[in-house]
Amino acid sequence: MGEEAKAMDTPPTIGASVIPIMNKLQDILAPVGAELSKISLPQVAVVGSQSSGKSSVLEALVGRDFLPRGCDICTRRPLVLMLENRPRNAADDDDDGAEWGEFRHLPGRRFYDFSKIRREIQAETEREAGQNRGVSDRQISLRISSPNVLNMTLVDLPGVTKVPVGDQPTDIEARIRKMIMAHIRQENCIILAVTPANSDLATSDALQMAREADPTGSRTIGVITKLDIMDRGTDARNFLLGKVVPLRLGYVGVVNRSQEDINKNRSIAEALAYEEQFFRDHPVYSGLSDRCGIPQLAKKLNQILEQHIRMVLPGLNAELNFHMMSIVKERRMYGEAIESKGEQGMILLNILTQYCEAFSSLVDGRSQEMSTKELSGGARIHYIFQSIFVKSLEEVDPCDDLSDDDIRTAIQNATGLRNTLFVPEVPFEVLIRRQIGRLLDPSLQCLRFVYDELVKMSRACEATELQRFPFLRRRMDEVMGKFLRDGVKPAERMIVNLIEMEMDYINSSNPNFLGGSKAVEIAMQQLRSSQGNRPPSNNERPVSSGGNTATRTWGISSIFGSRSSPGESQASRSLGETAHHVEQMPSIIQLREPPSILRPLEMTEHEAIVITVTKLLLRSYYDIVRKNIQDLVPKAVMHFLVNHTKRELHSIFIQKLYRESLFEELLQEQEELAVKRKQTREMYLVLQQAIQTLEEVESVVLPQNSNSRVGTDTTTGLPRIPGFSSTLPSANYNDSRSSYISSFTNSKASRLFHSEEHSMSVNSNGL
Repeated sequence: MGEEAKAMDTPPTIGASVIPIMNKLQDILAPVGAELSKISLPQVAVVGSQSSGKSSVLEALVGRDFLPRGCDICTRRPLVLMLENRPRNAADDDDDGAEWGEFRHLPGRRFYDFSKIRREIQAETEREAGQNRGVSDRQISLRISSPNVLNMTLVDLPGVTKVPVGDQPTDIEARIRKMIMAHIRQENCIILAVTPANSDLATSDALQMAREADPTGSRTIGVITKLDIMDRGTDARNFLLGKVVPLRLGYVGVVNRSQEDINKNRSIAEALAYEEQFFRDHPVYSGLSDRCGIPQLAKKLNQILEQHIRMVLPGLNAELNFHMMSIVKERRMYGEAIESKGEQGMILLNILTQYCEAFSSLVDGRSQEMSTKELSGGARIHYIFQSIFVKSLEEVDPCDDLSDDDIRTAIQNATGLRNTLFVPEVPFEVLIRRQIGRLLDPSLQCLRFVYDELVKMSRACEATELQRFPFLRRRMDEVMGKFLRDGVKPAERMIVNLIEMEMDYINSSNPNFLGGSKAVEIAMQQLRSSQGNRPPSNNERPVSSGGNTATRTWGISSIFGSRSSPGESQASRSLGETAHHVEQMPSIIQLREPPSILRPLEMTEHEAIVITVTKLLLRSYYDIVRKNIQDLVPKAVMHFLVNHTKRELHSIFIQKLYRESLFEELLQEQEELAVKRKQTREMYLVLQQAIQTLEEVESVVLPQNSNSRVGTDTTTGLPRIPGFSSTLPSANYNDSRSSYISSFTNSKASRLFHSEEHSMSVNSNGL
């Protein structure tokens, strides 16, 4: 079988499809990054101090010089570097074997000259961060397509600096650290911590920040640069083996180009050949070939990112769908733009209808948004009727504001000049009317409470589209408010009439009324019972039952001709004769002036009975009226206000608002609403495209399920996940990698990444 056929039979790696699709997802979400900033896509963040060798590592991975360099801070904005392996001889590739870069801010423009890429990075940095060494957290996105790279997404972050230079703010270090932490704290971010070997590795800024963001070290891979310039007699073996600062993903040691190499334009291919020779000949590092060299780092990053993407796919999919549901809900609120009169009328009618249906549903307890925490809608009205109005009236004693003296005074006033022989009807009717009148205020309060509840319900019932039209909302509130106020008036008149009807005719023939004879019988029993239980006292004075005691008749001659007894006449004559002989002034008897307020004298037994009888009659008749009011007032409120509103609300809205001349006025939108509608539409389309793109990833991952195993990937250090293959399945992968490494042994490193004549053989595995 030929090589071409053999390559065709080789199954593709996950990374060959997954990582480019993730890069595509980056491009999709970039235009609305601010709105969807919480969505964290899998990527590798490169962290290190200034002059740690970050730029050299990135350029070695790409195989081209393209990053700004200098003695000061070079990376001043995050650079998202998306590397995409493009197999040679692709049917749709017009640039066979060519390498090019494309910036997101310059779509469609390909840079084949990588020195121009460097200049564009510098220019774009200065456009945003200025020319005075300031920093900005706005990303620059660069895609590099080449047959000579492995698929991965890297974010080059500004290097940590200690001393401000130029016009940099004094807190430049804190700003850079904050920017770095914002990236590496994201759970979907792999941290590439770059540390130079000629510094104190144990106090590395990159490793310290990585430990803070990733305490378990589960998503941090360490890179130790400049191994070739360590002090003689020292090496980084223990660090590479993870014995000093353990990292789950391990370490890789690399050799950078020196500044002298860069000044002499030494190519990266030559540097890679030197690196390969250095590690091969070194007595310590030659035995750590799986942890040394840029090719090994590229392989490791590619595999780690592939597996990491598979790990986060379910959560990322759920997150995108969550945002999609939020956007769909928001879009529904903003609606579509309205153009014709027909659309305006349809939307207005739909809003009015939905509003009325929502109001009726809330009153009847059919609302879809029913609360489980508190009463709402019609349940509150029922509570007002039964637990507030009815219960409050039942707790009222009609005699609680009438003392015995009040009742006795009313009775004596009603008898006039006569003495009371029976229970008079006039004081009873006066007193019962007074007590019935007390029912008016709570009845009107009940009406007011229900009115307030209807107002609250009217404000809670809001069609989704109504939020778009604040002027329509105000007009509907005005119509609804007036309609409810108008509904209160007949209900109020009805309640007043009910109370006046009860006061106007005291129906003592009501079969439930106690009646006078029965009341007297009960009163006598109560009196006898109280006298039987009371101990006798020598100081007690008998109380006349008839009221005609000796104290009520006086033996004094009256000017009104009142008769007297014979004894009284003789005494009067004797006194008269004596007075006749007295020559002093005539004796005149002066009566005291009656006080302005007169109170009855001491209560008699008869009056006590009459008072008791009156109370019994008051309570009996009040209970009859109270039950009527408890029943009729809620009925009046429901008929004239609540049910009337449900029946007539839609008609009144149509009458007042559904007019073609008002359409444009009522359906005015706020200016910012159109902007938000456009933004949500864009986000909807972006999320829709992102979800479809993620489905492409799943279509690639799912076929790998049958070959998956549970365990640990010895290559990457990551745990294998059930349902996913963490290793590259191609049988030719090792052969391909062996030829890749052996080519360095033949001192032809320049042909691996960059040579046009002998470029690295990249099969469908992307390697």
